[in-house]
Amino acid sequence: MTKLMLHDQAMGLRKLSSFQAPDSARVFTIAGGKSRIGKTSIVVNLAVALARRGQRVLLIDENPCHNNICTSLGLQARFDLLHVIYKDKKLNQVLLRGPENIAILSAMRGIHALNKLNPLEQDWLVRSFSELTHSVDIVLIDTAIAGTTHVLPLSLASEQVMMVISGSAASLTGAYVLIKIMSQEYTRRHFLILVNKAESEAESFAIYQNFYKVARQYLSVTLEYAGYIPNDERLRSATQLCKPVLEAYPSSQAAICFGQVVQNILRSSCPDKYHGGIDNFIQRLIQTSHLSMANFMV
Repeated sequence: MTKLMLHDQAMGLRKLSSFQAPDSARVFTIAGGKSRIGKTSIVVNLAVALARRGQRVLLIDENPCHNNICTSLGLQARFDLLHVIYKDKKLNQVLLRGPENIAILSAMRGIHALNKLNPLEQDWLVRSFSELTHSVDIVLIDTAIAGTTHVLPLSLASEQVMMVISGSAASLTGAYVLIKIMSQEYTRRHFLILVNKAESEAESFAIYQNFYKVARQYLSVTLEYAGYIPNDERLRSATQLCKPVLEAYPSSQAAICFGQVVQNILRSSCPDKYHGGIDNFIQRLIQTSHLSMANFMV
């Protein structure tokens, strides 16, 4: 797809948005450079912590059905984003409800279809999501692991990217590669960093500081420490129970740390100058699906 075509498409989407009421929902992608980093558990527990602070939360899940948010909560999604795209269902009919009335949207199949949508189908999708304009405050995206050479559209379209790292070499290397791709190929400059599975706050900050020094030395990026989640046995027990740790063990160290991370998220700003709101997010998502696929094919 040529740059001119992408420009024309962007102009059309902006014209469409001018007829819709503005919204101020914030959109955060939770990403990781390797599998089994604990990303899905983090997304679920952050959502619960946000909901308990009065935030209306939508979770968008890009992971396959055997390893996704619904599975982690003992839920089963009968419908997904692709049903909305094909007009088989309306958006409110495919949303599941989780703990604290969190809305959950399974999106893996739909995301892969975005770059094939014609203008009328794009219009339908943007208008479908406009239903959520006044009912969602925070969107959290649980991205699939895309490998080390490709970045998926959801990461590119969101207002903020929070990278989950641990002390393992594989985690740090994978996160560094993703940040490098997003900064050098897609000009994203700001990233939140969450340290998972740390033995203490001091250890987590040491891991962050070492990662920060390397990234600052070789990449033109700004990193912001979002906090840490401890290596807590009760978090693993809650996962086995298909419950958020904030619900199963509300006084655990992990639950307390999730609350602290949420405070940091709500205070964070976005130097990348991304416009907030669900409408703007969906418009960017459609645009970046073409851009991401074009780069993937190169």
